Amino acid sequence: MRFTRVLSAAVVLLGLAAAPAAADSSPSASPSQDGDAPTTAGTSFRTATEFEQGQAATANGAAGDYLYWSFPADAGQRPTVKATVKLPETHAAQTWRVDVYDGLRRRQACQWGAQARTADAGTSSVELACVLRTVRAWTEPWANDPLPGTYYVRLTAVNVPTSDLGVPVSTEVRVDSKDIGGAAAVDGSLAEPLVPGIAVTSGADQGDEDEKGAVLSAIEPEDGWSSGWWSDRWVWSGIGAVLAALAGIGGYALTRGSGRPSRVPPGA
Repeated sequence: MRFTRVLSAAVVLLGLAAAPAAADSSPSASPSQDGDAPTTAGTSFRTATEFEQGQAATANGAAGDYLYWSFPADAGQRPTVKATVKLPETHAAQTWRVDVYDGLRRRQACQWGAQARTADAGTSSVELACVLRTVRAWTEPWANDPLPGTYYVRLTAVNVPTSDLGVPVSTEVRVDSKDIGGAAAVDGSLAEPLVPGIAVTSGADQGDEDEKGAVLSAIEPEDGWSSGWWSDRWVWSGIGAVLAALAGIGGYALTRGSGRPSRVPPGA
């Protein structure tokens, strides 16, 4: 009976521990705020237009322009960048391409998605997509893994015919992320996210307050930057410890026998 009560209590604990883990496995994206979404794009990394995940950033441009946006991505997220280009009725064949760069301006490879597509003459629009690798909290200096911080989206047409240079187009860019959770957790974290101006902010905290005006970017995830130490693998580690304890208790209960042996000599 004692073993049965212990087993019942453990089942209840397992149910409570599994609840947050199940919640962490769901996709996460900031709610759409179309009213605040930007309607312009930058022309370089330094002038990239900031927008949040879940927003649909739009901009008017011309074939041959470089259009830049930036968004925040935190550890454990796997961002998906989608871009749509609407073309005029009359145009030659155009190849459009979307590239994503991290906070160190290193180009990040796409796991899958149509990163570049050719719009044949007369095509009204072209859609592009790039699914990045999962953002890591920490990585080796020599690696090219995506790290927490600002990410840049560059949209442009390549090998545009001379007759189409300057042709007006309208664009829309959207980013959503899936929370991978403890499967992507690592033992380590960056001191600060890779956000433009973060070093200036850290210096201003210890020095002149007026220097804080030099910060270049203020975007961050809706819930703030994660510390890098917590993930749902702590929950599963706790579940494993509980199961190991139950296995030990069960093994002892099954092998201890009926009690201490009698001290009366046989035949006495």
